[in-house]
Amino acid sequence: MDVSFLGGPQPQRGVGVVAPFDFALDRELWRWMPDEISLRLTRTPYVPVEVSLDLARLVSEHETLGEAVMALGASEPEVIAYACTSGSFVGGVVGERAMCEAMNTAGAVPSLTTSGALLEALEELGAKRIALVTPYTESVTESLEEYLAEAGVTVTGRAFLGLTRHIWKVPYRSVVDMARQAVVGAADALFISCTNLPTYDAIPQLEAELRMPVLSANQVTMWAALRRIGAHAVGPYQGLLLDPPPVRHVSTLEGAREFPAIHEIPISDISKINEISEIGDIPGVPEMERMESAQQMQDVQTVQPGEWAQPSQPDTPTEEQEGWT
Repeated sequence: MDVSFLGGPQPQRGVGVVAPFDFALDRELWRWMPDEISLRLTRTPYVPVEVSLDLARLVSEHETLGEAVMALGASEPEVIAYACTSGSFVGGVVGERAMCEAMNTAGAVPSLTTSGALLEALEELGAKRIALVTPYTESVTESLEEYLAEAGVTVTGRAFLGLTRHIWKVPYRSVVDMARQAVVGAADALFISCTNLPTYDAIPQLEAELRMPVLSANQVTMWAALRRIGAHAVGPYQGLLLDPPPVRHVSTLEGAREFPAIHEIPISDISKINEISEIGDIPGVPEMERMESAQQMQDVQTVQPGEWAQPSQPDTPTEEQEGWT
């Protein structure tokens, strides 16, 4: 088959990513990408150190970052993200800003880090009190709390695993269990730290169960990077990614708050998720299919032989509908 008439693949905009040498979740990052944007990834050089504050300092040295950013420059990304939470919070708020400046200088394009993206997302949601989940040791977790405190964010509860390696192998079940343990106070949001911890599929479940925005390291990194170039991350039922974000008022012990509305799933159905094997098993889907079928029958027009059915005219969109894409 001759495909030359197609003229080649469609142009792709690029998002550059610098990740630590042990990063193993490339596929998860791609899940937040819209079709017209490609990731260009590179990794920091290997060092024989387990996950710790020492490793966080080593993989975030300005010289190391500068070389990685320069290597990415050949692929002409429009923005570059340093995808490592601990590496970007270990130097505090001032250290994170210095990292961004060093990356901007080396790459001549806008740059950001995971920890900086977290603060940006919390500001977007108006969240000042958060529950915290990490796979780290206690000392690394405490360093993250100190970074958040510098930025005026209070940690109301936390849970951590104490791992120093193979973090990408942690199952969703462990992430969900930690989240339930961490949400013990009046929190505005939950943050799941570490770009090497799988979270994509756990976020919708936790938002539905905990009734609050749930952020993760990879999610905020991709959200912030795409935001820099006027694009939007893909993530069904993830409150941070709704655009424009609808708001709902929620009463708490501290008074009324506003945050993006979250698709709600009855808590009684959450336990069934691991048992679902077919689309028809999902609560509510059979009823939805029957409703859609009935609507389609109503839309069928009766025509005489030899005539074409006239396309139905769409209703005039309301102001509220025009705000959604």
